[in-house]
Amino acid sequence: MTRIASTAPRLFVPDPLSEGSETLLSPAQAHYLRDVMRMNVGDAVRLFNGRDGMWLASIAALGKSKGALGVESLIAPQRPEPEIWLLFAPLKAQRQDMLVEKAVELGVSVLQPVLTQRTQTRRINAERLEAQVIEAAEQCERLTLPEVRPLAELSGVLGAWEPSRRLFYGDETGNGAAALAAFSAPRGVGGDALLVGPEGGFSPQELDVLAAASFSSGVGLGPRILRAETAALAALALWQAVRGDGARLPGH
Repeated sequence: MTRIASTAPRLFVPDPLSEGSETLLSPAQAHYLRDVMRMNVGDAVRLFNGRDGMWLASIAALGKSKGALGVESLIAPQRPEPEIWLLFAPLKAQRQDMLVEKAVELGVSVLQPVLTQRTQTRRINAERLEAQVIEAAEQCERLTLPEVRPLAELSGVLGAWEPSRRLFYGDETGNGAAALAAFSAPRGVGGDALLVGPEGGFSPQELDVLAAASFSSGVGLGPRILRAETAALAALALWQAVRGDGARLPGH
């Protein structure tokens, strides 16, 4: 093969992956490999599907809008990842793009857009969101894709909440615990979730509901008012350092 496996392009495919199997390229993937990466038949590609680990494959056929890959050998087995959900109010396009990309990089397992009383952007482009998730996962070397859930009213999501999952919500009032202290508390049996409000923050009524819920805890991120996407990513990074991948790195 003309490319070293560790530097070969990495693609998500929905098909099962096993030695000797073949998977077809989408038109977008064929264009990327042929016209952007300038690759040819025989070149190496890395594949993952969120279930079977990462595999080395080679280009068996490549045209302008189609192609095929032959799966050859397992590079890395599937591994468990931290279970952390992110609930967020939709944002304007560029800011939401950044939020989604970085949330995938930070290991989010579920992305749940929610409508709050002060949400200004009240629509989600589901296809765009799915494409962003795949692209970010391809770039950051994770072996899974986060689940992208449909846009839902926050009240409905909270009404159906499984109490065993701890919900940490951003509290700008100063009443929440410091994020590091909150994340250092013993974890529950059902995993964790983070909730970040819209540009105007949660309404007083929403804060009352969140404060009264047995499964939720308000957290603060310091004295400055952060943009919604900044708050989400800061909270995710702290959570990962204390309760996620970062806490399991050598020396922790």
